[in-house]
Amino acid sequence: MTANSPASPAPSGPPQQRTFGPPVIAAQNVQKHFGSFHALRGVNLTVRQGEVVVIIGPSGSGKSTFIRTINALDPHDGGSITVDDIPLNGQGNLDAIRREVGMVFQSFNLFPHLTVLENITLAPMRVRRASRADAERKGLELLRRVGIEEQAHKYPAQLSGGQQQRVAIARALAMEPKIMLFDEPTSALDPEMIKEVLDVMKELARSGMTMLVVTHEMGFAREVADRILFFDQGNIVEDTTPEEFYQNPKHERAQQFLSKILGH
Repeated sequence: MTANSPASPAPSGPPQQRTFGPPVIAAQNVQKHFGSFHALRGVNLTVRQGEVVVIIGPSGSGKSTFIRTINALDPHDGGSITVDDIPLNGQGNLDAIRREVGMVFQSFNLFPHLTVLENITLAPMRVRRASRADAERKGLELLRRVGIEEQAHKYPAQLSGGQQQRVAIARALAMEPKIMLFDEPTSALDPEMIKEVLDVMKELARSGMTMLVVTHEMGFAREVADRILFFDQGNIVEDTTPEEFYQNPKHERAQQFLSKILGH
């Protein structure tokens, strides 16, 4: 399990009697094909405001494809998706949904010719019409939140991978999203850099942000998730608490996966 930063008290896991708000993501019978490959086979999921949902499973099981359908990076071709009461159908609705949803990818996708602060302020100024002063003030606050305020005027190439990923998180938060999606955000990082990114994500989870996280970081999943979803062959085959998933997985495929990953 990844340790917490010294500045943060080590939580024993997500509170067991947390209360959540209304549903903010509703997926019904979601289908996705890539040519003849049936990537998603009728996925059903409801996520409530403030929930932290961690998605795990073997490669090719549909995990990343599913969260990419939530903001139509991979448009679904069957079923329905609603985000914050907005149906995902049509460009007008898509633009509204993307204003509510932030996403962090495996790769950092920062603009190399812009400074860290410029990367963070670009979208708020262009999309939300924030003034430069307001955008920069917010950007510095976010850099402080992710622990790299001193890097504000450097360029991405001058940062470590972990620092770049923290900039990517700050950039997504600058749009003040209601939901954050993470697609294996630590998979491109060296092992010693993973902790600093996971610590930021833990703080974000504790702050009450609604999060869907695709990850192979099993310690993070156990510590932070309110629910764990296990994907296999394009569908959710387990949807349960971390305690139940790790101690008593019901589906044979989940049992096999945990046996390989955890060695028991």
